[in-house]
Amino acid sequence: MSTTTTLATRDQQVIWHPYTQMKTAALPIPIVKGEGALLYAEDGKTYVDAVASWWVNLHGHAHPYIAQKVAEQLQTLEHVIFAGFTHPAAITLAERLIQLLPQGQSRIFYSDNGSTAVEVALKMAIQYWQNKGIARRKIIAFRNSYHGDTFGAMAVSARSAFTAPFWSYLFEVCFIDVPIPGNEDQTLKQLEAYAHEGDVAAFIYEPLVLGTAGMVMYNPEVLDQLLAICQQHDILTIADEVMTGFGRTGRTFASDYLQLQPDMVTLSKGLTGGTMALGATSCNEKIYEAFLSDDKRKTLFHGHSYTGNPVACAAGLASLDLLLLEETKQQIDHIRQRHAAFSKKFRYQPKVLEVRQRGTILAVEFEAEGTSYFNKLGDTIYSFALEQGVILRPLGNIIYVIPPYCITDPQLDQVYLTLQGMQQLITGERYFEPPTQTTLHD
Repeated sequence: MSTTTTLATRDQQVIWHPYTQMKTAALPIPIVKGEGALLYAEDGKTYVDAVASWWVNLHGHAHPYIAQKVAEQLQTLEHVIFAGFTHPAAITLAERLIQLLPQGQSRIFYSDNGSTAVEVALKMAIQYWQNKGIARRKIIAFRNSYHGDTFGAMAVSARSAFTAPFWSYLFEVCFIDVPIPGNEDQTLKQLEAYAHEGDVAAFIYEPLVLGTAGMVMYNPEVLDQLLAICQQHDILTIADEVMTGFGRTGRTFASDYLQLQPDMVTLSKGLTGGTMALGATSCNEKIYEAFLSDDKRKTLFHGHSYTGNPVACAAGLASLDLLLLEETKQQIDHIRQRHAAFSKKFRYQPKVLEVRQRGTILAVEFEAEGTSYFNKLGDTIYSFALEQGVILRPLGNIIYVIPPYCITDPQLDQVYLTLQGMQQLITGERYFEPPTQTTLHD
């Protein structure tokens, strides 16, 4: 038995993997090293990490600068209780985040991941109204949205097969349609109708790109209109930037495309460059002040054992250092341009239903019998990509590319060639070079 098989078999005996039907799943691929955009398997095969390991990795695997800063922090302070105590890394990271975040954000509440960052925001929004003695309990969210797997996050996410066993435990949410091009007016009317009822506490949304829904994209102009309605009716707004934050959409935050700004922002994934688990929820001073009282019952009773972990905060600071380098900004724009050029050609291939792109996010939707996470086409194209040495995790018949910013041109070429090979596998027809078309708006 080979070492690789031994590792995979050992894993199968003791580990329960996420989003995996363990009875039918193939043996996991043991990864023993990462460098840049590449992951190295135990058997020596390399893979281009075209999904940034679930969208978290910004600057490449095992980045020496982040590793150095983490090592330095470990030699100084590994952790301290964050109730009644603080430390330099948490303070500095909060200061820097507030400088970068949409205007008006003034406080940072640390947690552990994207789901918990959303939980914190929801609890802030609900208790904000309770602390003010006003009966507002309804939450509005986009249909087909995804905000996490904890109970509050599930409640504001789509009612789907992922949440079906728990529906009776989830609080009621008012869902409105995603304002994709051509559907804007309907969405605006739906929000207006709920807003006029007067009992809406908050509107939570994934700005410009709904990730797990299939990289569904909509325009900044309509989101500004939705936020305007919320402001007119004093509805709190929560921007879930867990996926879109830290350059993914071409700007530091997706909210940077907007004229109006949210009351709260949730962050995770790229926050530490994919190095450590860390979540953060920011809010404006209006939210914060509603919890200031001589009455201790108005306290936000929420916390985690590893809140504000110094090592995670050190990784976050190092990732921000790299993100703000001019070289990184240029690379983000270069990936955007390469995606746009590929999209312009690939959208005209047979069986390609749609190509969507914003910033470094590229999504291809193949024609299939219904768009669904459970579409069998996903298994086929996932296996095909692995054979080509590329990690692409399909959402059914939708395949997306969200690479680390350090990805090289040859590695991008390998990803694009893999997408072309998928199209040929599906259609049985060779990729053709379409005529020059107008540049894709992104």
